[in-house]
Amino acid sequence: MSTSPSIDRRSDIPFYAQLKRLLREDIAARGMEPGDRLPGDHELCDRYQVSRTVVRQALLELEHEGVVRREKGRGTFVGDPRTSQGFGGALVGTFEDIQSNAGEQHSRTLFRGIVTASPQVARDLALSEGADVVEIQRIREVDGVPWAFTRTFLPLEVGRGLLDIELEDVSLFGVLERRFGIRFEHARRSVEADLANDTVASALGCPAGAAVLVMRSISFDQAGRPIERFTGFHRGDRSRLNVDVFHATDR
Repeated sequence: MSTSPSIDRRSDIPFYAQLKRLLREDIAARGMEPGDRLPGDHELCDRYQVSRTVVRQALLELEHEGVVRREKGRGTFVGDPRTSQGFGGALVGTFEDIQSNAGEQHSRTLFRGIVTASPQVARDLALSEGADVVEIQRIREVDGVPWAFTRTFLPLEVGRGLLDIELEDVSLFGVLERRFGIRFEHARRSVEADLANDTVASALGCPAGAAVLVMRSISFDQAGRPIERFTGFHRGDRSRLNVDVFHATDR
């Protein structure tokens, strides 16, 4: 593998997400084809000066997206090309999801502030009903066209630091982890089909009643505390959900 740009250690984007991008770019720049072997984990650690945990996370997510395939005892290989990707299967925000697609990507903030938690938000975040929470609404665009409208709720002590910093084109996960030491450990997610209401339709620039894919997620820290409630409305005419299924003995 040829010399690649290094990890930007000042960026709010997590190291594993940066490494994913760098590996994708290197595969494309070298014209690698399905079946070509990639360097091993230890070589990637040395090359990019990151931990083995970072390398494994990046490769795990690239495998989920079909970019690479890993064979036990043999190594990591370039996977078969896909016209779309699965989303929601890795512990990353939607900004990282669209970063791995073709086209120019952009995220912008529609609203952020302190609001009163609804009964459902309070239950999901294990808070008292009526507690103050931070709400952030963002639009994600691909090639200048709205692709997803997201609403994120965080406990006040978790999200307060996000109220006064630039949030365009960054991962909320990355900002919270790198700047504030808040680490997301796991998430519980669901994806369902729905119809866009007036608010969602206005944000996405589609007719009310248009089909949308809705991802709902509650993320937890290492102590099992819920620290983020996320809902993403993805335009049905610009999104596809891929699911990889494996025989139980292969996992």
